[in-house]
Amino acid sequence: MLALAPDASSQKAAQRVAGPGSWPVCGAAGDVVFGECEGSGAKPYLACADLSEPAFRCSCPSRKFPCKHALGLLLLWSAGAVPDAEPPAWAAEWLVQRAERAAKAATRAEAVRTAPGTGATSGSDGTSGSDGTSGSDGTSGSGAASGAVAGGDPAPAGRGGARAAATESARHARVTAGLAELERWLADQTRQGLVGAGERDWDELAKRLVDVQAPGVASVVSRLAQVRAEDDWPGRLLEEYSLVNLLAVAYRRRAELPEALAATVLTRVGFPVTREDVLAGPVIRDRWDVLGRRDEEQDRLTARRVWLRGRGTGRAALVLSFAPQGQALDTSLVTGVTIDADLAFYPGAAPLRALVAARHFPASGGGKAPGIVSGQGTPPGIASGEVMPPGITSGEGTPPGVTPDQAMDEVAAALAADPWTSSWPVVLAGVVPARTALGGFPLHPREHDPWRLLAVSGGHPVTVAAEWTPRGLHPLTVWDDEGMAVIL
Repeated sequence: MLALAPDASSQKAAQRVAGPGSWPVCGAAGDVVFGECEGSGAKPYLACADLSEPAFRCSCPSRKFPCKHALGLLLLWSAGAVPDAEPPAWAAEWLVQRAERAAKAATRAEAVRTAPGTGATSGSDGTSGSDGTSGSDGTSGSGAASGAVAGGDPAPAGRGGARAAATESARHARVTAGLAELERWLADQTRQGLVGAGERDWDELAKRLVDVQAPGVASVVSRLAQVRAEDDWPGRLLEEYSLVNLLAVAYRRRAELPEALAATVLTRVGFPVTREDVLAGPVIRDRWDVLGRRDEEQDRLTARRVWLRGRGTGRAALVLSFAPQGQALDTSLVTGVTIDADLAFYPGAAPLRALVAARHFPASGGGKAPGIVSGQGTPPGIASGEVMPPGITSGEGTPPGVTPDQAMDEVAAALAADPWTSSWPVVLAGVVPARTALGGFPLHPREHDPWRLLAVSGGHPVTVAAEWTPRGLHPLTVWDDEGMAVIL
């Protein structure tokens, strides 16, 4: 979200107004986020963002687009702190005005396209129309996020359908042009040699990709500076260039790809799937072992990655949650316990990310709290006296594991389906950890000498849950001889 800011000062100002206390009134309805931000004046500032463009409007006098209030509202929304609500009259009026302008633009574009002798097109050949617009209402047409889901289904009839079709077509045209430029840039880089690569080049390229609404690719490019700082950077940088180029080519040829892979490509580029669409799809019920979690700082947000695996299906899952720095993250999934739940997976060629759609509670009795199985003591991963979140059944001992060869086959299958897979959970059974390896898998360089893991093992085989990455494993949890989970 902070990549949308016009400058660094706007990013800092947005973070100061991103707390719930600054927004006594806020809500989200589909692709629209709105709120009233308390300022120094008597009247609050009215901010609204349309994620399908994206576009912004605010009643503040700032000449920056988006302003700090719109950015702060988006940061609050990305942290899951904005409830669903009907838009107020002032936000609905703005949306109607935008829909009318989009419908008129679509009509004009269709007239130009069908006019004899024009030959105007916009598609996979890289030709694109104009990108963002900026008008007196504070609308800005460039940005990094979109709530529109790209696909081949016909747009619904009516004003909303025309607006959605026009927005989707315009965004695809911008992304196509931006990724065509990226392909040329990558060809120049490899032809000239990697030694000339610099942080400023990547920064400018990432900003350009944000402008054309390809935030997923922009995020990858912005992290190249970290790769350049590593000891083995030439090979790693070439790997990253290859994957980025593969993504650009796949997007250009997405019409030729299988539906699942095309969905993966769109997601990797930055076309999001809404939470509502995911929850409306099929769900998988199982008893899911919570294998471990890892927190990372991303664009001044904390991202929590929680890994799960189904006991019956053997299926891996990743549940993501985000929060601004200093605010609490979701703690309902506790390492070492097992939940009976329905999971809804995001579409893709190797589906991994999921949402917890519903939790199933066992029958309670004897005055015990719902969701806790009696007679099993404190579940693994739960401190004595700690209250377990609702929906957790209990720890069920050591989760089922696989041999290193089977785990390697599973990772290979995921990479074959989705070449951009950067992490995958594995549960290795009967492995003896070493200082730099685990079951034949190398450990990530930052995980060398895992003394806590070595101490639990004592030189004996154990079951270990770990996160696979191209650079090696990140051990998450180990189960001792008594089936107790030890978080690493």
